Amino acid sequence: MVAPYEPAADPRDLVRVNKLITRWNSQSLARQFLLIGGLVAACAMVLVGAFVSNRIEDAVTRNSAATTALYVDSVIAPLLPDMQKNEVLDETVARALDETLGQGALGVRLLSFRLWRSDGTLLYSSDRATVGTKVELSGELQTAFSGKMAARFDEQGDVATDEGRSVPTLAIYNPVLQPWSGQVVAVSEFHEVANDFQQSLNQARMHTWLAVAAFTLAFFVVLSAIVLRGSKTIESQRHALKQRVDELSASLTQNETLRGRLQRASQRATALNESYLRRISADLHDGPAQLVAYASLRLDSETLKRATTPASTREREIGTIKASLDEAMQEIRTICGGLVLPQIETADLADILRRCVKAHQQRTGCPVELRLTKPPERLSQAAKICIYRFVQETLNNGFRHAGGVGQRVSQWMDGDRVTIEVVDSGPGFDPDTVLPTSLGLAGLRERIESLGGTFELRAAATGTTVRMTTSVKEI
Repeated sequence: MVAPYEPAADPRDLVRVNKLITRWNSQSLARQFLLIGGLVAACAMVLVGAFVSNRIEDAVTRNSAATTALYVDSVIAPLLPDMQKNEVLDETVARALDETLGQGALGVRLLSFRLWRSDGTLLYSSDRATVGTKVELSGELQTAFSGKMAARFDEQGDVATDEGRSVPTLAIYNPVLQPWSGQVVAVSEFHEVANDFQQSLNQARMHTWLAVAAFTLAFFVVLSAIVLRGSKTIESQRHALKQRVDELSASLTQNETLRGRLQRASQRATALNESYLRRISADLHDGPAQLVAYASLRLDSETLKRATTPASTREREIGTIKASLDEAMQEIRTICGGLVLPQIETADLADILRRCVKAHQQRTGCPVELRLTKPPERLSQAAKICIYRFVQETLNNGFRHAGGVGQRVSQWMDGDRVTIEVVDSGPGFDPDTVLPTSLGLAGLRERIESLGGTFELRAAATGTTVRMTTSVKEI
Protein backbone atom coordinates (compact mmCIF):
# COMPACT_ATOMS: atom_id res chain seq x y z
CA MET A 1 0.00 0.00 0.00
CA VAL A 2 1.41 3.36 -1.05
CA ALA A 3 1.49 5.91 1.76
CA PRO A 4 -0.37 9.15 1.02
CA TYR A 5 1.73 12.06 -0.03
CA GLU A 6 2.32 14.62 2.68
CA PRO A 7 3.70 17.98 1.55
CA ALA A 8 6.87 19.05 3.33
CA ALA A 9 6.68 21.96 5.70
CA ASP A 10 7.58 25.29 4.17
CA PRO A 11 10.93 26.43 5.62
CA ARG A 12 9.65 30.00 5.52
CA ASP A 13 6.86 29.06 7.92
CA LEU A 14 9.39 27.57 10.31
CA VAL A 15 11.47 30.73 10.09
CA ARG A 16 8.42 32.86 10.86
CA VAL A 17 7.52 30.68 13.84
CA ASN A 18 11.08 30.85 15.16
CA LYS A 19 11.06 34.63 14.75
CA LEU A 20 7.79 34.90 16.66
CA ILE A 21 9.11 32.66 19.45
CA THR A 22 12.34 34.65 19.63
CA ARG A 23 10.46 37.95 19.68
CA TRP A 24 8.14 36.63 22.39
CA ASN A 25 11.03 35.38 24.53
CA SER A 26 12.77 38.73 24.18
CA GLN A 27 9.83 40.48 25.86
CA SER A 28 9.99 41.17 29.58
CA LEU A 29 8.00 39.03 32.00
CA ALA A 30 5.76 41.98 32.84
CA ARG A 31 4.84 42.53 29.18
CA GLN A 32 4.23 38.81 28.66
CA PHE A 33 1.94 38.79 31.69
CA LEU A 34 0.08 41.91 30.52
CA LEU A 35 -0.61 40.30 27.14
CA ILE A 36 -1.51 36.77 28.26
CA GLY A 37 -2.99 37.80 31.61
CA GLY A 38 -5.08 40.52 30.00
CA LEU A 39 -6.48 38.06 27.45
CA VAL A 40 -7.26 35.47 30.14
CA ALA A 41 -8.80 38.11 32.42
CA ALA A 42 -10.99 39.40 29.58
CA CYS A 43 -12.19 35.87 28.75
CA ALA A 44 -12.84 35.16 32.42
CA MET A 45 -14.73 38.44 32.78
CA VAL A 46 -16.95 37.58 29.79
CA LEU A 47 -17.68 34.06 31.05
CA VAL A 48 -18.32 35.09 34.66
CA GLY A 49 -20.35 38.13 33.60
CA ALA A 50 -22.49 36.06 31.25
CA PHE A 51 -23.05 33.36 33.88
CA VAL A 52 -23.92 35.80 36.68
CA SER A 53 -26.07 37.96 34.39
CA ASN A 54 -27.98 34.89 33.22
CA ARG A 55 -28.55 33.73 36.78
CA ILE A 56 -29.74 37.17 37.83
CA GLU A 57 -32.01 37.38 34.78
CA ASP A 58 -33.57 34.01 35.65
CA ALA A 59 -34.06 35.03 39.27
CA VAL A 60 -35.57 38.41 38.40
CA THR A 61 -37.82 36.84 35.77
CA ARG A 62 -39.12 34.19 38.19
CA ASN A 63 -39.68 36.70 40.98
CA SER A 64 -41.55 39.13 38.74
CA ALA A 65 -43.56 36.32 37.13
CA ALA A 66 -44.46 34.88 40.53
CA THR A 67 -45.74 38.26 41.73
CA THR A 68 -47.83 38.80 38.58
CA ALA A 69 -49.11 35.20 38.64
CA LEU A 70 -50.19 35.52 42.26
CA TYR A 71 -52.08 38.70 41.47
CA VAL A 72 -53.77 37.30 38.37
CA ASP A 73 -54.62 34.06 40.12
CA SER A 74 -56.24 35.96 42.97
CA VAL A 75 -58.42 37.83 40.48
CA ILE A 76 -59.54 35.00 38.16
CA ALA A 77 -59.69 32.12 40.65
CA PRO A 78 -63.09 33.14 42.04
CA LEU A 79 -64.50 33.25 38.51
CA LEU A 80 -63.50 29.71 37.54
CA PRO A 81 -65.87 26.81 38.21
CA ASP A 82 -64.89 23.43 39.60
CA MET A 83 -62.57 22.40 36.83
CA GLN A 84 -62.62 18.75 37.95
CA LYS A 85 -66.35 18.57 37.22
CA ASN A 86 -66.59 21.01 34.34
CA GLU A 87 -64.00 20.47 31.61
CA VAL A 88 -65.42 23.37 29.56
CA LEU A 89 -66.27 26.95 30.37
CA ASP A 90 -69.79 28.15 29.82
CA GLU A 91 -70.62 31.45 28.25
CA THR A 92 -71.21 33.13 31.61
CA VAL A 93 -67.72 32.34 32.88
CA ALA A 94 -66.16 33.40 29.59
CA ARG A 95 -68.03 36.73 29.67
CA ALA A 96 -66.94 37.30 33.28
CA LEU A 97 -63.33 36.64 32.33
CA ASP A 98 -63.62 39.04 29.39
CA GLU A 99 -64.94 41.78 31.60
CA THR A 100 -62.39 41.18 34.36
CA LEU A 101 -59.36 40.89 32.09
CA GLY A 102 -60.35 43.83 29.91
CA GLN A 103 -60.70 46.38 32.69
CA GLY A 104 -58.51 47.99 35.32
CA ALA A 105 -54.87 47.16 35.80
CA LEU A 106 -55.14 43.77 34.13
CA GLY A 107 -56.56 45.32 30.98
CA VAL A 108 -53.52 47.58 30.69
CA ARG A 109 -50.83 45.05 31.64
CA LEU A 110 -52.09 41.87 29.93
CA LEU A 111 -51.81 41.53 26.17
CA SER A 112 -53.38 38.07 26.00
CA PHE A 113 -54.80 35.43 28.33
CA ARG A 114 -55.35 31.71 27.74
CA LEU A 115 -56.62 28.86 29.83
CA TRP A 116 -55.43 25.35 28.97
CA ARG A 117 -56.68 21.90 29.84
CA SER A 118 -54.20 19.07 30.49
CA ASP A 119 -54.97 17.43 27.13
CA GLY A 120 -53.91 20.54 25.23
CA THR A 121 -57.41 21.95 24.68
CA LEU A 122 -57.69 25.72 24.79
CA LEU A 123 -60.57 26.45 27.20
CA TYR A 124 -60.40 30.23 27.04
CA SER A 125 -58.52 32.84 25.04
CA SER A 126 -58.72 36.57 24.58
CA ASP A 127 -58.87 35.63 20.90
CA ARG A 128 -62.25 33.88 20.84
CA ALA A 129 -61.59 32.34 17.43
CA THR A 130 -58.98 29.98 18.86
CA VAL A 131 -61.11 28.66 21.73
CA GLY A 132 -61.58 24.88 21.57
CA THR A 133 -58.50 24.18 19.51
CA LYS A 134 -56.25 21.41 20.69
CA VAL A 135 -52.45 21.51 20.37
CA GLU A 136 -49.49 19.56 21.69
CA LEU A 137 -48.36 20.86 25.05
CA SER A 138 -45.21 22.99 24.94
CA GLY A 139 -42.39 22.68 27.44
CA GLU A 140 -43.67 25.58 29.53
CA LEU A 141 -47.18 24.10 29.64
CA GLN A 142 -45.83 20.71 30.68
CA THR A 143 -43.83 22.39 33.44
CA ALA A 144 -46.93 24.26 34.64
CA PHE A 145 -49.09 21.09 34.61
CA SER A 146 -46.41 19.44 36.77
CA GLY A 147 -47.17 22.07 39.45
CA LYS A 148 -44.35 24.53 38.81
CA MET A 149 -44.74 28.01 37.42
CA ALA A 150 -42.84 28.73 34.19
CA ALA A 151 -41.92 32.13 32.80
CA ARG A 152 -40.20 33.41 29.67
CA PHE A 153 -39.06 36.94 28.86
CA ASP A 154 -39.25 37.97 25.21
CA GLU A 155 -37.49 41.24 24.46
CA GLN A 156 -38.86 41.36 20.89
CA GLY A 157 -42.41 40.53 21.96
CA ASP A 158 -44.26 37.60 20.41
CA VAL A 159 -47.70 39.27 20.93
CA ALA A 160 -48.51 42.58 19.24
CA THR A 161 -50.50 45.41 20.81
CA ASP A 162 -53.70 46.83 19.40
CA GLU A 163 -51.62 49.40 17.51
CA GLY A 164 -49.76 46.58 15.80
CA ARG A 165 -46.34 47.22 17.34
CA SER A 166 -44.33 44.67 19.31
CA VAL A 167 -43.41 45.32 22.91
CA PRO A 168 -41.30 43.30 25.33
CA THR A 169 -43.47 40.73 27.06
CA LEU A 170 -43.25 38.39 29.99
CA ALA A 171 -44.96 35.08 29.23
CA ILE A 172 -46.21 33.34 32.40
CA TYR A 173 -47.55 29.80 32.68
CA ASN A 174 -49.21 29.39 36.04
CA PRO A 175 -50.86 26.17 37.29
CA VAL A 176 -54.49 26.51 38.43
CA LEU A 177 -54.94 24.46 41.61
CA GLN A 178 -58.14 23.00 43.06
CA PRO A 179 -58.56 24.73 46.43
CA TRP A 180 -59.33 21.69 48.57
CA SER A 181 -57.16 19.11 46.83
CA GLY A 182 -54.23 21.20 45.51
CA GLN A 183 -54.43 19.31 42.21
CA VAL A 184 -53.51 21.08 38.96
CA VAL A 185 -56.68 21.25 36.97
CA ALA A 186 -55.69 23.84 34.35
CA VAL A 187 -52.92 26.21 33.34
CA SER A 188 -53.34 29.91 32.78
CA GLU A 189 -51.08 31.46 30.13
CA PHE A 190 -50.89 35.21 29.98
CA HIS A 191 -48.51 37.67 28.36
CA GLU A 192 -47.72 40.80 30.37
CA VAL A 193 -46.35 44.05 29.01
CA ALA A 194 -42.78 44.13 30.39
CA ASN A 195 -41.49 47.64 29.71
CA ASP A 196 -40.76 48.31 33.37
CA PHE A 197 -39.45 44.78 33.78
CA GLN A 198 -37.11 45.28 30.82
CA GLN A 199 -35.72 48.48 32.32
CA SER A 200 -35.16 46.77 35.67
CA LEU A 201 -33.55 43.79 33.94
CA ASN A 202 -31.27 46.01 31.85
CA GLN A 203 -30.28 47.93 34.95
CA ALA A 204 -29.51 44.68 36.78
CA ARG A 205 -27.46 43.46 33.81
CA MET A 206 -25.50 46.73 33.68
CA HIS A 207 -24.76 46.63 37.42
CA THR A 208 -23.72 43.00 37.13
CA TRP A 209 -21.34 43.66 34.24
CA LEU A 210 -19.94 46.76 35.96
CA ALA A 211 -19.32 44.82 39.17
CA VAL A 212 -17.69 41.90 37.35
CA ALA A 213 -15.58 44.28 35.22
CA ALA A 214 -14.51 46.34 38.27
CA PHE A 215 -13.56 43.23 40.23
CA THR A 216 -11.67 41.73 37.28
CA LEU A 217 -9.88 45.02 36.61
CA ALA A 218 -8.93 45.47 40.28
CA PHE A 219 -7.72 41.87 40.50
CA PHE A 220 -5.73 42.23 37.28
CA VAL A 221 -4.21 45.56 38.39
CA VAL A 222 -3.10 44.08 41.72
CA LEU A 223 -1.59 41.04 40.01
CA SER A 224 0.05 43.27 37.40
CA ALA A 225 1.63 45.41 40.12
CA ILE A 226 3.01 42.30 41.84
CA VAL A 227 4.26 40.82 38.57
CA LEU A 228 5.73 44.17 37.48
CA ARG A 229 7.61 44.47 40.74
CA GLY A 230 8.89 40.91 40.43
CA SER A 231 9.76 41.50 36.79
CA LYS A 232 11.79 44.60 37.69
CA THR A 233 13.61 42.62 40.37
CA ILE A 234 14.31 39.79 37.94
CA GLU A 235 15.43 42.20 35.22
CA SER A 236 17.76 44.02 37.62
CA GLN A 237 19.17 40.71 38.82
CA ARG A 238 19.48 39.52 35.23
CA HIS A 239 21.28 42.74 34.28
CA ALA A 240 23.56 42.47 37.31
CA LEU A 241 24.23 38.81 36.51
CA LYS A 242 24.95 39.61 32.87
CA GLN A 243 27.26 42.43 33.93
CA ARG A 244 28.97 40.09 36.38
CA VAL A 245 29.33 37.42 33.68
CA ASP A 246 30.78 40.02 31.31
CA GLU A 247 33.22 41.12 34.01
CA LEU A 248 34.19 37.52 34.73
CA SER A 249 34.57 36.85 31.00
CA ALA A 250 36.78 39.93 30.66
CA SER A 251 38.76 38.86 33.73
CA LEU A 252 39.09 35.36 32.31
CA THR A 253 40.29 36.74 28.99
CA GLN A 254 42.73 39.03 30.79
CA ASN A 255 43.93 36.15 32.97
CA GLU A 256 44.45 34.01 29.89
CA THR A 257 46.43 36.83 28.29
CA LEU A 258 48.48 37.33 31.43
CA ARG A 259 49.02 33.60 31.76
CA GLY A 260 50.32 33.45 28.21
CA ARG A 261 52.55 36.47 28.83
CA LEU A 262 53.78 34.96 32.09
CA GLN A 263 54.49 31.65 30.42
CA ARG A 264 56.39 33.34 27.60
CA ALA A 265 58.19 35.56 30.12
CA SER A 266 59.14 32.52 32.18
CA GLN A 267 60.52 30.78 29.12
CA ARG A 268 62.46 33.85 28.06
CA ALA A 269 63.59 34.45 31.65
CA THR A 270 65.05 30.96 31.74
CA ALA A 271 66.96 31.64 28.55
CA LEU A 272 68.05 35.05 29.81
CA ASN A 273 69.18 33.52 33.09
CA GLU A 274 71.42 31.18 31.16
CA SER A 275 72.70 34.17 29.20
CA TYR A 276 73.39 36.02 32.48
CA LEU A 277 75.27 33.04 33.82
CA ARG A 278 77.32 32.81 30.63
CA ARG A 279 78.07 36.54 30.77
CA ILE A 280 79.13 36.33 34.43
CA SER A 281 81.21 33.28 33.58
CA ALA A 282 82.79 35.17 30.68
CA ASP A 283 83.41 38.24 32.85
CA LEU A 284 85.08 36.10 35.54
CA HIS A 285 87.07 34.12 32.98
CA ASP A 286 88.21 37.05 30.91
CA GLY A 287 88.91 39.38 33.81
CA PRO A 288 89.79 38.16 37.32
CA ALA A 289 90.67 34.62 36.21
CA GLN A 290 93.19 35.90 33.69
CA LEU A 291 94.74 38.24 36.24
CA VAL A 292 94.96 35.49 38.88
CA ALA A 293 96.46 33.12 36.29
CA TYR A 294 98.97 35.79 35.33
CA ALA A 295 99.90 36.26 39.01
CA SER A 296 100.20 32.50 39.42
CA LEU A 297 102.55 32.25 36.45
CA ARG A 298 104.71 35.05 37.78
CA LEU A 299 104.91 33.26 41.13
CA ASP A 300 106.33 30.24 39.35
CA SER A 301 108.83 32.31 37.34
CA GLU A 302 112.57 31.64 37.55
CA THR A 303 113.12 35.17 38.74
CA LEU A 304 111.54 34.38 42.11
CA LYS A 305 112.89 30.85 42.32
CA ARG A 306 116.54 31.75 41.81
CA ALA A 307 118.29 32.64 45.02
CA THR A 308 120.73 34.83 43.12
CA THR A 309 117.94 37.20 41.94
CA PRO A 310 118.68 40.70 43.21
CA ALA A 311 116.35 41.99 45.94
CA SER A 312 115.24 44.95 43.83
CA THR A 313 114.20 42.67 40.97
CA ARG A 314 112.42 40.32 43.39
CA GLU A 315 110.52 43.24 44.96
CA ARG A 316 109.58 44.57 41.56
CA GLU A 317 108.24 41.15 40.53
CA ILE A 318 106.30 40.78 43.75
CA GLY A 319 104.83 44.25 43.22
CA THR A 320 103.69 43.27 39.74
CA ILE A 321 102.04 40.11 41.13
CA LYS A 322 100.31 42.13 43.88
CA ALA A 323 99.04 44.68 41.38
CA SER A 324 97.61 41.89 39.24
CA LEU A 325 95.88 40.35 42.27
CA ASP A 326 94.56 43.75 43.38
CA GLU A 327 93.16 44.36 39.92
CA ALA A 328 91.52 40.93 39.94
CA MET A 329 89.99 41.66 43.36
CA GLN A 330 88.68 45.00 42.15
CA GLU A 331 87.02 43.40 39.14
CA ILE A 332 85.46 40.72 41.37
CA ARG A 333 84.07 43.45 43.63
CA THR A 334 82.70 45.28 40.60
CA ILE A 335 80.97 42.14 39.32
CA CYS A 336 79.56 41.36 42.78
CA GLY A 337 78.42 44.96 43.20
CA GLY A 338 76.22 44.60 40.14
CA LEU A 339 74.71 41.36 41.42
CA VAL A 340 74.00 42.25 45.04
CA LEU A 341 71.12 44.60 45.91
CA PRO A 342 71.29 47.07 48.79
CA GLN A 343 69.01 46.54 51.80
CA ILE A 344 65.63 47.52 50.34
CA GLU A 345 63.27 45.24 52.30
CA THR A 346 62.29 47.96 54.78
CA ALA A 347 62.82 50.94 52.46
CA ASP A 348 59.97 52.74 50.72
CA LEU A 349 59.93 53.67 47.05
CA ALA A 350 61.36 57.14 47.60
CA ASP A 351 64.38 55.75 49.52
CA ILE A 352 64.95 53.08 46.87
CA LEU A 353 65.02 55.64 44.06
CA ARG A 354 67.32 57.95 46.03
CA ARG A 355 69.75 55.08 46.76
CA CYS A 356 69.83 53.97 43.15
CA VAL A 357 70.39 57.51 41.84
CA LYS A 358 73.07 58.20 44.47
CA ALA A 359 74.92 54.94 43.68
CA HIS A 360 74.90 55.80 39.98
CA GLN A 361 76.20 59.31 40.63
CA GLN A 362 79.01 57.99 42.85
CA ARG A 363 79.98 55.39 40.28
CA THR A 364 79.85 57.61 37.17
CA GLY A 365 80.18 61.15 38.47
CA CYS A 366 77.25 62.25 36.28
CA PRO A 367 74.36 64.24 37.85
CA VAL A 368 70.85 62.74 37.75
CA GLU A 369 67.64 64.71 38.44
CA LEU A 370 65.05 62.94 40.63
CA ARG A 371 61.34 63.91 40.63
CA LEU A 372 58.95 62.24 43.09
CA THR A 373 55.13 62.69 43.11
CA LYS A 374 53.28 61.10 46.04
CA PRO A 375 55.18 57.79 46.12
CA PRO A 376 53.17 54.87 47.59
CA GLU A 377 53.78 53.93 51.21
CA ARG A 378 53.46 50.19 50.59
CA LEU A 379 55.03 48.23 47.77
CA SER A 380 55.61 44.54 47.23
CA GLN A 381 59.13 43.13 47.51
CA ALA A 382 59.06 41.96 43.89
CA ALA A 383 58.01 45.44 42.71
CA LYS A 384 60.82 47.06 44.72
CA ILE A 385 63.45 44.80 43.15
CA CYS A 386 61.95 45.31 39.69
CA ILE A 387 61.98 49.12 40.03
CA TYR A 388 65.55 49.16 41.41
CA ARG A 389 66.88 47.01 38.56
CA PHE A 390 64.91 49.06 36.02
CA VAL A 391 66.38 52.39 37.18
CA GLN A 392 69.86 50.88 37.61
CA GLU A 393 69.92 49.35 34.11
CA THR A 394 68.40 52.34 32.30
CA LEU A 395 70.78 54.79 33.98
CA ASN A 396 73.74 52.57 33.09
CA ASN A 397 72.54 52.34 29.47
CA GLY A 398 72.11 56.12 29.35
CA PHE A 399 75.62 56.62 30.68
CA ARG A 400 77.14 53.99 28.39
CA HIS A 401 75.40 55.03 25.15
CA ALA A 402 74.43 58.68 25.74
CA GLY A 403 77.28 59.85 27.96
CA GLY A 404 74.93 60.50 30.90
CA VAL A 405 73.66 63.76 29.35
CA GLY A 406 70.45 65.18 30.87
CA GLN A 407 69.53 62.07 32.81
CA ARG A 408 66.29 62.32 34.84
CA VAL A 409 64.26 59.86 36.92
CA SER A 410 60.54 60.67 37.45
CA GLN A 411 57.85 58.91 39.45
CA TRP A 412 54.05 59.50 39.62
CA MET A 413 50.84 57.64 40.54
CA ASP A 414 47.75 56.86 38.47
CA GLY A 415 45.19 55.20 40.73
CA ASP A 416 46.77 52.05 42.15
CA ARG A 417 49.53 51.98 39.53
CA VAL A 418 52.96 53.57 39.83
CA THR A 419 54.95 54.79 36.83
CA ILE A 420 58.75 55.17 36.71
CA GLU A 421 60.33 57.09 33.82
CA VAL A 422 64.04 57.46 32.98
CA VAL A 423 64.98 60.08 30.39
CA ASP A 424 68.27 61.21 28.84
CA SER A 425 69.16 63.87 26.27
CA GLY A 426 71.55 61.75 24.24
CA PRO A 427 71.51 61.16 20.48
CA GLY A 428 69.05 58.26 20.82
CA PHE A 429 69.08 55.01 18.83
CA ASP A 430 66.88 52.82 16.66
CA PRO A 431 65.10 50.22 18.84
CA ASP A 432 64.68 47.95 15.82
CA THR A 433 68.45 47.47 15.68
CA VAL A 434 68.55 45.98 19.20
CA LEU A 435 69.14 42.24 18.98
CA PRO A 436 66.58 39.92 20.66
CA THR A 437 69.44 38.34 22.60
CA SER A 438 70.36 41.67 24.22
CA LEU A 439 70.25 41.07 27.95
CA GLY A 440 69.56 44.62 29.17
CA LEU A 441 66.29 45.72 27.58
CA ALA A 442 64.98 42.17 27.11
CA GLY A 443 65.65 41.35 30.75
CA LEU A 444 63.88 44.51 31.91
CA ARG A 445 60.82 43.84 29.73
CA GLU A 446 60.50 40.25 30.93
CA ARG A 447 60.97 41.21 34.57
CA ILE A 448 58.30 43.95 34.37
CA GLU A 449 55.74 41.92 32.37
CA SER A 450 56.13 38.96 34.74
CA LEU A 451 54.69 41.26 37.46
CA GLY A 452 51.74 42.28 35.24
CA GLY A 453 53.29 45.65 34.38
CA THR A 454 54.01 47.38 31.09
CA PHE A 455 57.31 48.41 29.49
CA GLU A 456 57.60 51.27 27.01
CA LEU A 457 60.60 52.54 25.05
CA ARG A 458 60.71 55.69 22.92
CA ALA A 459 63.92 56.80 21.20
CA ALA A 460 64.42 59.92 19.13
CA ALA A 461 67.23 62.19 18.00
CA THR A 462 66.60 64.41 21.05
CA GLY A 463 66.90 61.61 23.59
CA THR A 464 65.56 58.34 24.90
CA THR A 465 62.62 57.72 27.26
CA VAL A 466 62.14 54.39 29.02
CA ARG A 467 58.98 53.93 31.11
CA MET A 468 57.60 51.16 33.28
CA THR A 469 54.17 50.89 35.01
CA THR A 470 53.18 48.34 37.63
CA SER A 471 50.57 47.90 40.33
CA VAL A 472 51.30 48.77 43.94
CA LYS A 473 49.11 45.88 45.13
CA GLU A 474 50.48 42.51 46.09
CA ILE A 475 50.36 39.97 43.26
